[in-house]
Amino acid sequence: MFTLILAVAAPQAFAADEAAPLVTDPQLEERVMDLSHKLRCLVCQNQSIAESNAPLALDLRNQVREQLAAGKSEEAVVDYLVARYGDFVLYLPPFKGTTLLLWLGPALLLVAGAGWLGWRLRRRAEEVRSAPHLTRDERARARALLDGTSPGTSPSSEEPRS
Repeated sequence: MFTLILAVAAPQAFAADEAAPLVTDPQLEERVMDLSHKLRCLVCQNQSIAESNAPLALDLRNQVREQLAAGKSEEAVVDYLVARYGDFVLYLPPFKGTTLLLWLGPALLLVAGAGWLGWRLRRRAEEVRSAPHLTRDERARARALLDGTSPGTSPSSEEPRS
C-alpha cells in the first residue's frame, strides 16, 4: 500500500520544483527585480527583498510589482515603502540627521583607532627610552641565567640546554 502511495505522489513531488512565471511582461519583471535589489528585507536584514524567501519579502515584491504595473514610478514606489517602513528598508539610506552616525560612524571609528594606535606607539617608545639600561655585568648574569648556568661559570656540554 505504501509503495502505491509513493508511486502516485512521487511524480507530483518532482514536478513541484518548476514555478509558473509571475508576469507575462518581462520588462516589468526586470524593473521589479532591479528595484527589489535596492530594498532590504525587513525580516532577514542582510538580504534584499529580491534574494529573500521570507513571506514579508514576497509581499513587498508583490507590492512593488503591483505599483509598477499601475504606472507608478520607481521613486514613487520607494517613497511609499519608506513612508510605510522607514529608511531601514533602503540599502542606501539618505544622508540626513537621523542617519548621520550611520554614514560617518565607520570613518570616525577609523580615525579614533588610528589616533589611539599612534598615541600608544609614542607612549611605548617613551617607555623604552626611559627604561633603565643594564650594565655589562648584569647582562652577563642574565645571559648565564637564561643559559641555565650559574653566573661566572661556563655552560658544560653535559648539562641540557633549553
